[in-house]
Amino acid sequence: MTRQDSATAATSQPPAGPVAELRDLRVEIDGVALVDGIRLRARPGEIVALVGASGSGKTTTGLALLEEYPAGAVVSGDVRVAGGGPVGYVPQHPAAVLNPARRADALLRDIARTQVRDLPRGARRAEARRRVLRAAQSAQLPDFQALLRRYPHQLSGGQQQRVVLAQALLLGARVVVADEPTTGLDPATKSRVVHRLAAVAAQGVAVVLLSHDLDVIRELADHVLVLRDGKVVESGPPERLWSAPRHSWTRELLAPRPERKRAAAAAGDPVLRVRALTARHRDGSRGRVEVLRLPELDLHSGGCLAVLGRSGSGKTTLARCLAGLHRDHDGQLLLDGAALPPGIRERSKEQLAAVQYVFQDARAAFDEFRPVLDQVARTAVTLRGRSPAAAREEALATLEELGLEAALVRRRPAQLSGGELQRAALARALLARPRVLICDEVTSGLDSVTRRGLLDTLAGLRRDRGGLSLVLITHDLDTAALADRVAVLEGGELTEAGAADVISEAGPFRRWAGHEIS
Repeated sequence: MTRQDSATAATSQPPAGPVAELRDLRVEIDGVALVDGIRLRARPGEIVALVGASGSGKTTTGLALLEEYPAGAVVSGDVRVAGGGPVGYVPQHPAAVLNPARRADALLRDIARTQVRDLPRGARRAEARRRVLRAAQSAQLPDFQALLRRYPHQLSGGQQQRVVLAQALLLGARVVVADEPTTGLDPATKSRVVHRLAAVAAQGVAVVLLSHDLDVIRELADHVLVLRDGKVVESGPPERLWSAPRHSWTRELLAPRPERKRAAAAAGDPVLRVRALTARHRDGSRGRVEVLRLPELDLHSGGCLAVLGRSGSGKTTLARCLAGLHRDHDGQLLLDGAALPPGIRERSKEQLAAVQYVFQDARAAFDEFRPVLDQVARTAVTLRGRSPAAAREEALATLEELGLEAALVRRRPAQLSGGELQRAALARALLARPRVLICDEVTSGLDSVTRRGLLDTLAGLRRDRGGLSLVLITHDLDTAALADRVAVLEGGELTEAGAADVISEAGPFRRWAGHEIS
């Protein structure tokens, strides 16, 4: 289904007023406005997109429709949802809102049972089951009879996302807030998410889409709000914004991606070698299942390796094996020719410092109750034996080098944007003075301007820190352009590996990388 098909289905209904509306919304903490004067209207079957830099106020605006605000926030303005009905929320990381101890069908049945209490006892179970299956179908959960028997950790991110969407539809939500639903997805999977949201809108549900993905917004949205520093600087249909943006920030946000010069191949010896790696996951009643088989792979000193592939191809499993975070594997990992133990508990401080990991979900990688600066500095204390005072001084210098001011990093993580936390996570890893830096989808969920800045930072690190080797786990071709070598995974198998300029021209990589959203 295309967005145009969905729009026709939605607009064939009689005209209706807004199902969700914000009027002059202001949310402030300690006198500082997170959003100020936001106005938003979403009608049945309409998709309204919010776009802006990290920290511009998109998530604060979206959560206001659920009447959820940061602790200590002072709120003014009107928030109206027609009929006072429930508002569905599909977060960027859906696993955070799913109970890990209950199967997916149990999570949905819990909701359905509350809706059938007035039926005769004998009819309740069958009707609850019918509603669960209808919601799963509406959320386009593939092979839902089998998937609903799994626990959340046994589902992919996209499957978890659809379970959360099914919960919202089961509740009868007339409004769904989708927060970065295409983060970290390959083009083919992203296309399926676009079609799913279009199908939800076609059912008459208003969708408020919070996204940095300009291609998705252009494909899906009926109306776009451009945010900067908590205010709407421009709004309109995507056709008008793309063809004739009026505000300078909109023009910067929509600017074409600069073409990056391909990095020269590293000439150093291999710093990290993979030999005969076989990794397994536990999958319910199936037991230990092989998910990755890699005969050999080398990372050269001072080099940059991009690991590409579809969602679920084994990229993150490979990265976690290298970092000692996934120990259920066979084969050899060699650092400078010496064997690396499979798990972090068996690795020495020197080995832990040598291979550092920057996670995709930077927010989840920080303790929400401690200042960011303290957490960044801790790396130099625990892995390099620096005194707390010296570590803080070094951390401040590194954070400033990455564009984060001292006043900002003395705050707790909740008070930093996603892009700011991503740079703080990068600083924390750098304080270990690693030989190998693994970056797992670190540009996903970032606006185009912040993403370009982070890519410039990574390119500068490789240039300025002699001998630092990068492993980039990514779907983003701009990110992959930093690499001198590329490895492509498909179905847990290594399908291609070699010089980046050769791999990018042909082969399995092109089959999914060139996939059109529409």
